[in-house]
This record gives sequence, structure tokens and C-alpha cells, in this order.
Amino acid sequence: MAGLMKGKRGLVMGVANERSIAWGIASALAAEGADLAFAYQGEAFGRRVQPLAASVGSDLLVDVDVTDEASLDACFAVLADRWGKLDFVIHAIAFSDKAELTGRFINTSKGNFLNSLNISCFSFIDVARRAQALMPDGGCLVTLTFQGSNRVTPNYNVMGVAKAALESATRYLANDLGPQKIRVNAISPGPMKTLAGSAIGGARATYRHTEENAPLRSNATLEAIGGTAVWLCSDGGAFTTGEVVHVDGGYHILGFPQAENL
Repeated sequence: MAGLMKGKRGLVMGVANERSIAWGIASALAAEGADLAFAYQGEAFGRRVQPLAASVGSDLLVDVDVTDEASLDACFAVLADRWGKLDFVIHAIAFSDKAELTGRFINTSKGNFLNSLNISCFSFIDVARRAQALMPDGGCLVTLTFQGSNRVTPNYNVMGVAKAALESATRYLANDLGPQKIRVNAISPGPMKTLAGSAIGGARATYRHTEENAPLRSNATLEAIGGTAVWLCSDGGAFTTGEVVHVDGGYHILGFPQAENL
């Protein structure tokens, strides 16, 4: 199946290091022949991303602050100048104050609520608005979510609300952009041992619990998530849009833990 993405070009946003879900997706897309550009925020992340990008043959890296309209405009101007068009965008961006990812949701501050929704949800809409202009022949937008969007998850707090908004935005964007043959989907992995995942209180216990109780008795791997993204972005995903695709070992279907863990 090698070469599924040959001739396709796309932007990957949100790689933090080699354990990032975004990197698992990027490496899978590159292995199938895609040409990649990378968006990162700040010099520190840039130093981490540069060697990873180089390892898949990319020298197209752009420093982007998704809360800054001018920064986003500049990013897509670079892509337009370099490539002229895009085939896909991977949006793996989310943020909340770590101090508010423990304890009770009711104590969420207004400032962090607005900031979390802005970065974790509105940025996808903002990116989609710009990306569509570079997709005259159609394309694919993929974001990342988590089941805390629709089921209460300890310490996920405001991020659950942000992901719920993101999933709803995915459906509305899919409807808006469908006539342009642009597909919009979300991937929902289970808990992952990533930099972002480690910010959530009780992350290790949550990881163990899902691994022990998922029907497949395993959390997802970066390779599995990457493979799902390849399917969505390739011609094989040509008629899939508005979906939240779970890649979590089946954990999302459960009503209770397995009998031996009750």
C-alpha cells in the first residue's frame, strides 16, 4: 500500500516531540509519500521539530501563534507561495492551564475557559477558513479530540468542554466545506503518553485503567493513529466526512469496566 499519499502536500500543526500524536501522523503520511510542512510555536518547539522535519525530507517550517490572526495569515501565505495549494491539514493543537486540569470543573476560571476554547477549538475554524482557499480541488482537514468531550473524565475539566465544541465544529465545517469536496474529520485516541497527556492530573492511572479495560486490552499506538490519518487523508477516505473516528482499543463502547476490574 506504499504511496497512498504520493503527490499530496499538507501542513502538520502541533508536533511537540517524537512522542507527539502529530508526529505519529506526520511520519505515517511521509512514509506513504506525502510532502509535509510543519507549524510550531516558539523557538523552543522549533528546535525540537526541525530535526524531525528533516528526517522526513521537509525544510518547510513556520512559526505560528494560532491566537494571532497575522501569524496565521503569514503561515498560509508561505504555503501559497511555496506550493500554491494544499491537500490536507493536520490540526493537533490544544491548550489549557495545567493548574486547572486537576480538581473540580466548577472552579474553572473565565480567563482559562476562554483561552482553552480559543486555542483548542476556534483555531481549527480559523485554520480551516484559510486552508480552504488553497484546496481548489478538494482536500482533507483532520483534528484530534478525546472522549472526555462526551463522557466525564477525571481532571479533564475544561478540555472536555473544548473538545465537545471542537467535535461540533468538525460537523459544521464538514457541512460547510462539503460542496468544495473538502472533508473534515476528527480522530479520538484513548489516553496517550504524550507531553499534552502528561499535563492532565492522574494521567498515569487513566492510562493504566483504559489499557486494562479496553476490549483490545491496549491503548492506541502512534502507528495506529497515523494509519487512521493516512486513510482519512488519502483517496480511500474520499467519502468520509463529519466523523469522529475512535482509535482507542474500543474503550469508548464500554458502560462499565471489565468484570475482573469491577
